[in-house]
Amino acid sequence: MTNTLAGLVVQEQSGFFWVETSGGHIYMCRLRGRLLEQAQSADIAAIGDRVQITAVDASTGTIESVEPRKSILSRALRTEGNRGAGAAEREQVIIANADQAIFVFAAAQPTPSMRMLDRFLVVGEKSGIDDLVIVINKVDLDGAAPTISRFDLYQQLGYKLLHTSALRHEGINALRELLKDRISVFTGPSGVGKSSLLNQVQPGLARSVRSVSQTRHEGLHTTRDSELVKLDFGGYLADTPGIRTLNIWDVEPEELDAYFREIAPLVAECRFADCSHRNEPGCAVRTAVADGKISHSRYQSYCSLREEMEAALDAMY
Repeated sequence: MTNTLAGLVVQEQSGFFWVETSGGHIYMCRLRGRLLEQAQSADIAAIGDRVQITAVDASTGTIESVEPRKSILSRALRTEGNRGAGAAEREQVIIANADQAIFVFAAAQPTPSMRMLDRFLVVGEKSGIDDLVIVINKVDLDGAAPTISRFDLYQQLGYKLLHTSALRHEGINALRELLKDRISVFTGPSGVGKSSLLNQVQPGLARSVRSVSQTRHEGLHTTRDSELVKLDFGGYLADTPGIRTLNIWDVEPEELDAYFREIAPLVAECRFADCSHRNEPGCAVRTAVADGKISHSRYQSYCSLREEMEAALDAMY
């Protein structure tokens, strides 16, 4: 009789998937033939996916099926050759079924880029992830207060904010509670203190998310794609190389307004159904900006991101 088990994909690398079953045992798996065929043009399985596997022996198995995803954090990936069936772009699933995305920015050193934060939030909104959290680190630095206040806007929009200082151990317990028993994406720009925060949450955690397990990779001369690191206190943390260069997948320029929380409710009030909110008369969004109901910085982020998307679309044709 075959031994069919339910499991969680915790690591993927060059067509191999490490699946953790309920007992904590990990099997290195390949996709069943029909899934492998579908994987030529789409990421059929990714870290965070719930799957059914058939155990071949004590350490290897075959993925038979993948359960429907409740959320998908992905990005547009340029392709070449046969990968992606010749398409100029394809979807790269960064993580499936994440419970939350935590975006870490510094109050200072480096100065936070709100444009980058807005990009992250659009991708988060598109993904369907339930909770999007903004962590403001280095709040202990002199002169950080004015910069910290720039994030108040996001709390008003309904995003959860957490102030932390790895140096002073501020907000660490709250961060640990956020991570506990959940699958989390944890990312942000370079230099914001992510490693220090992770090591405060769990000693050696930053090293764990960067290290490559030699036992799992024995005989595989390729680089790791992505991995879920198991937390000692419960839950998983996504190690996702390249997430800081997110290119938005499957959002047309004219759909972008739906992923800005303060802009989306006003779209129906614009005079024209295809309003770009940049120069059309009777635009409810620009009126709200003029009246101070929408922040100028968020509006500029929307315009900048839309122009970028339009330019990318033009380059494809």
